[in-house]
Amino acid sequence: MDIALIGGHGKVALLAAPLLVEAGHTVHAVIRNPDHAAEVEATGAQAVLSDIETLDAGGWDELLRGKDAVVWAAGAGGGNPARTVAVDQDAAIASMDAAQRVGAMRYVMVSYFGASLDHGIPDSEPFHAYAESKAQADAHLQRTELSWTILGPSGLTLEEPTGRIDLDAAESGTVSRGNVARTIVAALGHPGTAGKFLQYNDGEQEIGAAFGAVS
Repeated sequence: MDIALIGGHGKVALLAAPLLVEAGHTVHAVIRNPDHAAEVEATGAQAVLSDIETLDAGGWDELLRGKDAVVWAAGAGGGNPARTVAVDQDAAIASMDAAQRVGAMRYVMVSYFGASLDHGIPDSEPFHAYAESKAQADAHLQRTELSWTILGPSGLTLEEPTGRIDLDAAESGTVSRGNVARTIVAALGHPGTAGKFLQYNDGEQEIGAAFGAVS
């Protein structure tokens, strides 16, 4: 597949890109800082310069035209509620709408464990903007005609990836970013994950087998 990897210089994206290339995909990693291009291209991906906060509908169409799939791994990083809404909600939704318009019908969203419109985070809490933005984006994605998968990893760590998760986890724990990268590849490789919100911690289930059993 020809994949648009949004947020191409993020920690998860940098781990996912070489795995996607190794799996035979063409990866266009979208970044806004040209200083990051060399690091991104060292993964085997092609760096694409674009500021997703400022793209209009035509810009999004141009960015995604000709792609088979979109992987959303971007995030504002917290700290600025307005920018969080602009990136994690508005830009994400704009990418979904463009993906439908141009026919990039496979869409993998990296969300988080417990993301929901019923998140219950009060407005006064710093996490509210992120929780609300991700929930709105996830809800919009589920209303589209895209072949979507939402990934809900728990608390992210820098531990070495094990290639194993707990897809049956009832409560949030932790998961390595390397394992999240592997779940992106697995989601794209297993059509049965389409239309699913998959939440997970690190665990004992081999990722490919766990995702292959989803139906």
